[in-house]
Amino acid sequence: MDTTRPFRTRDARQAGAPTRGRLAGPGFRSPFRGTHVAVAAPDDLVSRAHAAALLVDDAVIGGYAAAALHGADCAPRDAPVDLVVGPRRHRPRPGLLLRQDLLRPDEIVVVDGVSVTSPLRTAYDLVRAVDFVEGVVALDALAAVGEFEPEAILEHVGGRSRPRGHRRLAPAVEAAEPGSGSPPETRLRLVLVEHGIPRPVVQCPVPGVRAAWVPHVDLGWPELKVAVEYQGDLHRTDPEQWRRDQERWAVLGAAGWLVIPATWEDLYRRPATFAARVREALEVRTAERAARSA
Repeated sequence: MDTTRPFRTRDARQAGAPTRGRLAGPGFRSPFRGTHVAVAAPDDLVSRAHAAALLVDDAVIGGYAAAALHGADCAPRDAPVDLVVGPRRHRPRPGLLLRQDLLRPDEIVVVDGVSVTSPLRTAYDLVRAVDFVEGVVALDALAAVGEFEPEAILEHVGGRSRPRGHRRLAPAVEAAEPGSGSPPETRLRLVLVEHGIPRPVVQCPVPGVRAAWVPHVDLGWPELKVAVEYQGDLHRTDPEQWRRDQERWAVLGAAGWLVIPATWEDLYRRPATFAARVREALEVRTAERAARSA
């Protein structure tokens, strides 16, 4: 019996696997009552979703847990497991969000042996349930892994009559960019636009640059050769990654690009200050271009 994958107490008993005493010991943890998994297994949303799927027959994993199972990295760290159930009443459990809903057959897919809402249905649900920014983050990520156009969630409403949160769909679609490289890049793009910065090109190509890497920048204004690159912790703490970034920026600088790095602090603590830096850079480049053409 593979104890690195969640299992029920009764399944362990039937398989002659660890006794109840061992399951309560330090070698196992219990994601939900009646389920267990070896402590060596990842303690993440995917693992908890596998455990939740054992609790209710015919339930379907939805929400952020479904997104995680699809490989879309958009869930907050404390996201509960969303379990879509039928009309029967079920007792609530900590860390589990039980949601009664009717799903069409085409809205359910199987991922790694678990029934989950499709990427399209997952995006449709999350955009309606969370705030604007996180809805766009989810839509960007799910449209990328699900290979659908953001507009598809508007068509997905179908015959449903004014579903809860339906007013959030159109604004999210308008702001979405499935080519976004990561959730922080999506949040950064939205912050800049919110502060009046022209909408950038995501994963912006950089033509005319010869390099071993594919020449592009996270967010770019190609007509002005201004770029914003999001620097996560790895970019600042890993010496090799830092060296590669410096080499990339040197190549881009030689091609006339101005690269503005953005950190976690810029995005979450000083967004207005960072937006002002980008605005100033764009204004300077615009003035320079006007002077050259005069």
